[in-house]
Amino acid sequence: MDMLSRISQLFQASIETKQQAMEVVLPHIAQASELMVQALLNEGKILSCGNGGSAGDAQHFSSELLNRFERERPSLPAMALTTDSSTLTSIANDYSYNEVFSKQIRALGQPGDVLLAISTSGNSANVIQAIQAAHDREMLVVALTGRDGGGMAALLLPEDVEIRVPAKVTARIQEVHLLIIHCLCDLIDNQLFGSEE
Repeated sequence: MDMLSRISQLFQASIETKQQAMEVVLPHIAQASELMVQALLNEGKILSCGNGGSAGDAQHFSSELLNRFERERPSLPAMALTTDSSTLTSIANDYSYNEVFSKQIRALGQPGDVLLAISTSGNSANVIQAIQAAHDREMLVVALTGRDGGGMAALLLPEDVEIRVPAKVTARIQEVHLLIIHCLCDLIDNQLFGSEE
């Protein structure tokens, strides 16, 4: 297969995955945005975490809220738990890599805050522990998952929201996760600041 055909195939796979996801995730995205808006209106914040590409997604989300998405508006309180290398490495070294997010949540999380927990498999041990810590802190959880939802899906409470991408390929799941993040940012802006004409 030549390179152009391969690229075309990858584009087509991404489009098909997004179309399949659209059929199942829309109400969950809406629900997650309402949960986040309520937290922000109640002076809460949104903490986010994930590993690898999902860490990049966590940072992408928090930067869109803290700085701006597509319009001028006040900064919104959001923080990625993936960015402080001294904190991450000290927890991993002194305790366990599985605790790099949960220890931060126990220190920074408050009742009414939201955790955006991202894992394509739903089985990342440190993200699972982050969800447990968030529940201990009386936080709500929005989980971005893929495949069968993994161990994360089993931990969620009725008031939490899981947005599960119906796909198995990590790259395709991550592509949809980014689109979901942009949807959340758009919906949060619209609900807090009104629609732009």
